[in-house]
Amino acid sequence: MSRTDGFPRGRSAIVGAATFGIGECHGFTSLEMAAQAGLLALEDAGLPLDAVDALHTCLPDDFLSGLALAEYYGIAPRITDNNRIGGSSFMAHAISAAMALDAGLCDVALITYGSNQRTAAGGLISALKSSAVEAPHNPMLPVAGYAMAAMRHMHDYGTTRDDLAAVALAASAWAQKNPEAFRRTPLSAEAYFDARMIATPLGVRDCCLVTDGAAAVVMTRMDRAKDLAHAPVALLGGAAEVTHKEIAAMPDLTTTGAVRSGARAYAQAGVTQGDIDIVELYDAFTINTILFLEDLGFCAKGEGGAFVSSGAIAPGGSLPVNTNGGGLSCVHPGMYGLFTMVEATHQLRGEAGARQVNNPELALCHGNGGVLSSQATLILGAQGTV
Repeated sequence: MSRTDGFPRGRSAIVGAATFGIGECHGFTSLEMAAQAGLLALEDAGLPLDAVDALHTCLPDDFLSGLALAEYYGIAPRITDNNRIGGSSFMAHAISAAMALDAGLCDVALITYGSNQRTAAGGLISALKSSAVEAPHNPMLPVAGYAMAAMRHMHDYGTTRDDLAAVALAASAWAQKNPEAFRRTPLSAEAYFDARMIATPLGVRDCCLVTDGAAAVVMTRMDRAKDLAHAPVALLGGAAEVTHKEIAAMPDLTTTGAVRSGARAYAQAGVTQGDIDIVELYDAFTINTILFLEDLGFCAKGEGGAFVSSGAIAPGGSLPVNTNGGGLSCVHPGMYGLFTMVEATHQLRGEAGARQVNNPELALCHGNGGVLSSQATLILGAQGTV
C-alpha cells in the first residue's frame, strides 16, 4: 500500500464550519435546522449558497433528504450524497467530497445535518431494529449492544465502572468550558454512581444526551481555500470500515473497525497517533471512548480504562479528547459525527475560547454508526501540515 493509498492528501480543506440549535430548537424541522447550519457554514467560509454544487446530508426523518434539502435551498447540485451508515456518515461524506473535489467533479461541497429529536419526539430516534436472532431477547437498542461490549471489556481486561466514570467526568469538565454545551452542570463521581442503571454496566451518565442540534462544514479545493475567509483546515487522510450491522454479528465485542480505518487514515496523512494533538471521538456511550482510544492506537488493547482514569483525556491532560463536551455533555441529536468535525475545525483555527488547546496542528475525528458497526476516521491539519 502506498503512503496515501490513493487519497488526495491535503488537496481539499474545510473552509467553513457552524452549528445551529444545540439543545432545544423549538419550531424548526430537522430539514430547516440542517439548512440553517449550512447557511451559517457558508457565511463562515465567505461563500454564497449558489456556489454549492455538491450536497451531502442524511436527516433522521427523511430518507430522501438530499433531494429535499436541494429543493429547500433552490439549488441544483451536480453531486447529491445521502449515504447512511449511522453517525459515521459525515466522515464518509467528507471522504467522498475530497475525492470528487480532487477529480474536478465539483467545486464547493456542503455537508450538513440537523435533528429536532428532543423537541419533536422527546427521545432518541434510532433506525436500529432487532433481528430474528436478537428479537427473542427483547434488547433495548442501541444501549444493550454497547452494554454487551462494556461487559466483555470488563471481563477480558478488568475495566471498571470507575474507568467509565472517568470518561463521563472528563466530558463534563470540557463541557463546562463550552458555552454552547447543553449540559454544563458539573458532574461529580457521586452523581455518576447515583444515576439509575439503564443496561448493566451502563447508567444514565454513561449514555449520550438526547438533544436537538445541527452542524455543517464546507469543503473546497486547497488552491481555492487559501483565498477564503479563514485559514483552511486540510483533510490529510480519511478511511472507513464496516464490520457488521447488528451486535450479534460483531466479530469481537472489544475490537472495532477503527483499528483498520485509523491505520489507513494515518498512512494516508503520513502521521502516527503520536503526532495527533486533539482527538474528537463519537462518544454515544462511555465505553466508546475507551474502545476507540485503544483501536486508534493511543493506548494498547485492554489499557483504555487505565488511560482514561489517569486523567489523560480531561482538561489539562496529555491528550485532549472531545473538547466540546462530546455526545455525553455537549450535544447528541441522533447522530453526532459531524459535530466532531466542527469542533476540530474551531480548535485548529484557534477559535475555541476557554477550551482552546494550545497551538494544535493535527486533529483526529472519528465517527461510529449502528452498534459499533461502522467506523470512519479523518485526520485534519492546520495549514502548515500540508
